[in-house]
Amino acid sequence: MQLEILTPEKTFYRGEVDSITLPGETGSFQILNNHAPLISSLKKGMLAFSVGKKESEMEITDGFVEVNHNKVTVLIDKIRNM
Repeated sequence: MQLEILTPEKTFYRGEVDSITLPGETGSFQILNNHAPLISSLKKGMLAFSVGKKESEMEITDGFVEVNHNKVTVLIDKIRNM
């Protein structure tokens, strides 16, 4: 699935991923290929995504995520790489 992570300053990441874990308002949740359409708010916490056997993790601020047709768009103010 295609992941796009956007901040007001730039496109932080754009590419294919196998899974993504996000900090939702009521707890963390994972998105996999062919996930149902979804729009959700995010809270400050850890965002992680995997590509093959490589996993990337970063701390994010509040924001939103939209999932539609195997495209995941994450909109946030700031990111801190781990």
